[in-house]
Amino acid sequence: MALDTGTDALARLAEEHVDHRFKGLPPDADGLTVAELAGQRRNLFTDGFATPVLALSAERLEHNLALMETYAARHGLAFAPHGKTSMAPQLFRRQIEHGAWGITLAVPHQVRVARAFGIGRIFLANELVDAAALRWIAAELDADPDFRFVCYVDSVRGVELMDAALTGAGAARPVDVVVELAAGEGARTGARTEADCAAVADAVAATRTLRLAGVAGYEGEVPDADPERVHAWLRRLVALAADFDAAGRFGAGGLDEIVLSAGGSAWFDAVADVFAEVPGLSLPVLKLLRSGAYVSHDDGHYREVTPFNRVPAEGALEPAFRLWTQVVSRPSAEQAFANAGKRDAAYDLDLPFAQVVRPADGGPERPAAGITVSGLSDQHAWLRTTPEAELAVGDWLGLGLSHPCTSFDKWQLIPVAEADGTVVDYIRTFF
Repeated sequence: MALDTGTDALARLAEEHVDHRFKGLPPDADGLTVAELAGQRRNLFTDGFATPVLALSAERLEHNLALMETYAARHGLAFAPHGKTSMAPQLFRRQIEHGAWGITLAVPHQVRVARAFGIGRIFLANELVDAAALRWIAAELDADPDFRFVCYVDSVRGVELMDAALTGAGAARPVDVVVELAAGEGARTGARTEADCAAVADAVAATRTLRLAGVAGYEGEVPDADPERVHAWLRRLVALAADFDAAGRFGAGGLDEIVLSAGGSAWFDAVADVFAEVPGLSLPVLKLLRSGAYVSHDDGHYREVTPFNRVPAEGALEPAFRLWTQVVSRPSAEQAFANAGKRDAAYDLDLPFAQVVRPADGGPERPAAGITVSGLSDQHAWLRTTPEAELAVGDWLGLGLSHPCTSFDKWQLIPVAEADGTVVDYIRTFF
């Protein structure tokens, strides 16, 4: 499925009608298409948007896309950002326009979304053993010779299940797989030892339906991760690729490059360091970085762990999300409640952060001094206030969020606003 087909699918998103399905949008916009609403360039604060409403910063979104494009190019890395962060085909397209090789995904549903919008290169960072999904993948590969699909394998049993499903489907093209090396004992998925990895590779070689394309893993699962441990594990991954190559494991099926992949959002600097040391192999090496949270970044967890804190000369990501909520109760000088809760805000890593107040009387925006989010109910934010806090019922409160992956998934249509509040686009998500 080509990107031009995806362009048609994206155009159909703009034709979707605005209605009660989409939180926070102006009630008087019901019946308009998304394109018509975007064309009105309404102001987020004065033109009918209802709280709570999540918004993306147009300027910061573009900054983050450009920064990671530059970073990957500077370090000789191909980039397949993890799409499970946003599940937003419009952002997938923008990531590809900013130089991405393709999109990483986690489960079959996500692959179907990406294919529906014309994504031609997909890296599935999971072992795929679902027979129905494998039959669909086989049909996609057979129907589109330009479609590139790569997924993990981490067990002999998994290889057997994949082979059985693909054989039963009559797959004509083999599925490219990379052996996943676990990040350590007690880590998440992956074969635990190099010997285990070799056994998986042998199992792949014994099939007609699979082709060994490389090795991969996720350094974010290294136990007690620090720079030394992460670098050491990444060197194990590179050594595994070199050992497989020396043993001739990548010679089958007309393979034209070896895939070497790692990279979450916390240690991509280490990936860049170690992948720069890859020795010469028998084929070119596709050094594939998969960091995904960068696209929106955040005001909490990823602000703290981003590698740009360690390499400030390379730039800095900017948090692009802000959740706007409204004060609906001020029962005491020490407490207030706003109308956004667990249904609206990420809370799995940190509670939201009170950042700015927009007074109900139209006064200038000011810092949210003396205001702390102390808890979330389903539809309420619990606010603790000190004497310096200026906060009244009706005020809008702008919240920063922690963890992009659990921010996007609560919103189906997200306004993209310029710095003055002008909404210029709407991002559709598919979770």
